[in-house]
Formats: sequence, C-alpha cells, structure tokens
Amino acid sequence: MSESSEAARTRHHPTIMIIEDDADISEAIVATLEDNGYSVLTATNGQDALDKLRRTTTLPNLILLDLMMPVMDGWQFRAAQTSDPLLAVVPVVLLSARVDVEAAAEQMATAGWLRKPVDLAALLDAVARPCS
Repeated sequence: MSESSEAARTRHHPTIMIIEDDADISEAIVATLEDNGYSVLTATNGQDALDKLRRTTTLPNLILLDLMMPVMDGWQFRAAQTSDPLLAVVPVVLLSARVDVEAAAEQMATAGWLRKPVDLAALLDAVARPCS
C-alpha cells in the first residue's frame, strides 16, 4: 500500500488500540468499534502494547487504556508512552472501574476517561473526538 493510500485508509477508518486484560470487555469494545467503522488493535497489558506500538509502521489514532493490568499497568504504560517522542503523540482515553478515574485521567494528562462498565454511546463519543 502506498503512503498516500495508507493515509487515506487511516483517515476513513481510524485505528484504535485497546489495552485491556479482561477478554470480555476487550471483545465487546472491539465489536462495537469495528461495527462503527474503526480498525482495532489489541494488547493485554502495557508491555504487550509497547511492543506492538514499537513494531508498527502506522500508529493508532487513539489508545483506550485500562489502569489495572498484570505485567505493566496503565500508569506504567503511560509513563513509558509519554517518555517516547514517537508514541507520545497518540492520545489516550482511560478505561477504569476506579472511582477516581477522572482524577487519574487529569493527573496522567489523557484525552479523556470512561468508567467501566463502559456505556457504548459514551465509548463512541470518546473515540470520535480524537479520531475526527
């Protein structure tokens, strides 16, 4: 695929990376996003996500990031992401059941947050803004 057709593909089908260790939650989000025209990448923890992001030739338009995960949690991922100039440009929306998710999102300087269980209309709204 040429660079211009890759750019066109990304414009018409934004790519979202979901970093979530709960398979049921991840599958539901993937299905919702794909049904609404998004391309989706998944990772089961922060380290898995960093490995995939560093291997890809086209970064996602947005990352949906869970906070509580094994291996590398959302806090550790976000610290690694923001310290890497190539990855720091990708906006992040937090996903968490924590009552302080809004404060965490502000502290981590993310583009937004969603509380679990995720309302699908709120999900689509949260991803539409950074992907437009």
